[in-house]
Amino acid sequence: MSASQFGLLRQRRFAPFFATQFLGAANDNLFKFALTVLVTYQLQLDWLPPAMAGLVIGALFILPFVLMSATAGQWADKYDKGTIMRQTKLLEVVIMLVAAWGLLTQQVPVLLLCIFMMGLQSTLFGPVKYAYLPQHLNERELTGGNGMVEMGTFVAILLGNVAGGLLMGLGAEGRHWVAGACVLLALVGWWTARRIPASPSSDPDLVLNWNPFTETWRNLKLAYQYPSVFRSLLGISWMWFFGAVFLSQFPAFAREVLGGSEQVASLLLVVFSVGVAVGSLLCERFSHRHVEIGLVPLGALGMTIFAFDLYLASKGLHHDGGPLLSVGEFMDSPTHWRVMIDLALLAFSAGIYSVPMYALIQLRSQPSHRARIIAANNILNALFMVVSSLLAGALLAAGLSVPEVFGVTALLNILVVGYVFWLMPEYIVRLVMLLLTRIVYRLRLRGEMNIPTDGAAILVANHVSFVDAIILGVCSPRPMVFIMDHRIFKTPGMGWFFKLVKAIPIAPQKEDPQAYEAAFQRARAVLAEGELLCLFPEGAITRDGHLQPFKAGIMKILETNPVPVIPAALHNLWGSTFSRVEGAALSRPLRRGVFNPVGLVVGEPIAPEAVSPEGLQQRVQALLNEPMPR
Repeated sequence: MSASQFGLLRQRRFAPFFATQFLGAANDNLFKFALTVLVTYQLQLDWLPPAMAGLVIGALFILPFVLMSATAGQWADKYDKGTIMRQTKLLEVVIMLVAAWGLLTQQVPVLLLCIFMMGLQSTLFGPVKYAYLPQHLNERELTGGNGMVEMGTFVAILLGNVAGGLLMGLGAEGRHWVAGACVLLALVGWWTARRIPASPSSDPDLVLNWNPFTETWRNLKLAYQYPSVFRSLLGISWMWFFGAVFLSQFPAFAREVLGGSEQVASLLLVVFSVGVAVGSLLCERFSHRHVEIGLVPLGALGMTIFAFDLYLASKGLHHDGGPLLSVGEFMDSPTHWRVMIDLALLAFSAGIYSVPMYALIQLRSQPSHRARIIAANNILNALFMVVSSLLAGALLAAGLSVPEVFGVTALLNILVVGYVFWLMPEYIVRLVMLLLTRIVYRLRLRGEMNIPTDGAAILVANHVSFVDAIILGVCSPRPMVFIMDHRIFKTPGMGWFFKLVKAIPIAPQKEDPQAYEAAFQRARAVLAEGELLCLFPEGAITRDGHLQPFKAGIMKILETNPVPVIPAALHNLWGSTFSRVEGAALSRPLRRGVFNPVGLVVGEPIAPEAVSPEGLQQRVQALLNEPMPR
């Protein structure tokens, strides 16, 4: 029985890992922000002016991601992931002890070295973090687990930045508090890491390639072999590009546009972090505990709409040089409330957009190469963030205001994600499925865990309506290839959808023997590639609501591809909009209104040698006789 995302916090396979990554993210940001405040406000260094401090610290932290991610990915695939996490946390303890000495003695070069080393430690931890989850969570837990990690990361970033600013605001004593806090967080993180369970190597015989450039290129080529994985890598990297534009401009936006104090800039960071955290957490609920990439277009749409409205809400604002507003004064203005709502919904949409993509990469990457592909993603993320900073700087240098930079980013988002969706229409297909099964119908499930997440199998179901394939497809943890009547395949308005989901049209043997044989050849190829095949053994949509005799076509497939067969029963679709209850579908659109309940009951797999058309029909009928799921 899979646990909910919050229930995972009570389990050893997740809780120590979650605590470890949370403490690490908090420590990174506490130390980075404290050092930024020290160099910007408390020390006067000729060789590091305040205007450059943030850029230098950020560049030193991100540089190891470019240089060492490929090597880190290899280590994560070759060695036990629990061991690597414990070793990296021990490294963090050593780094923080050196950093504490640097803070107490104000040795800025030492502190900058520690920033680089913390970036290296995070680089080593990154591929392990995302490769660990699919090793310990099943498909139904993966979205929730990723949502918890994303939420925890952004909350930790927020708390680390706030704590760093508050502690350094205590004056000379602040450095002592920061030093103690950094060492304490590192020690507690090491203690939690020691409780992370063993995570055996996915490729113990891997020969390490120490050239980061050739290894990165090799991993990107490997990911490119799996289009959904590679395009998700690009989609996630774009999200970091998009987010970096806003995060990097918060101080200037708060002061120059909104006329707010440093506390107002912190408030914007709080709003953004909470928005991402809430969106990430709700992904599991919205996806009904599956890896649901249909949420990605909704997230992308929200990112565009609210980023552009943020531009509209703030384009006429400008600080006139008077006193800066406190948080209370800032929140007295309705215009500022619109800015905060746009920012919160933009961040919420980014959480909805990113979590399913991370889960998809983990689910569909080859296990033996998963960490290396994630490492390649980390490199892409770093490069995209660097380009983001350069582009934002170029736009500002060209005379654009900060709100105009936000507007340009919103328009770029339309072009980039539109291109990704054009390359991979599966995102849009899943969105259509999601909307149909959540608006026209209220889908209820039982036994869906019997649908395998990998390996070849055949799912068979009763055929009640023109949307049976959509109902089944949205319940499946992975893409499903359908065999369907060639006349349904050519249904006006639906043919495009069936082509996108790579459905296989089949005609009766007497009517078109070539099309009949071609359909079986394609079906065998699908199973040979380890995919999930779905067919409706009745051969046609029922005209009276009753289960029709099953045809013997499935036996022809099993002769050459002996794979498990999963029976399934669709409940309460007879009489709905897309059934033939009155002779033809859509004769009375929405005849049962919206949100009318339908159900799917999935039975246990049947071994291929035990399959017969009559036996399958009896199994499906037995599932139909069960009460509809509630």
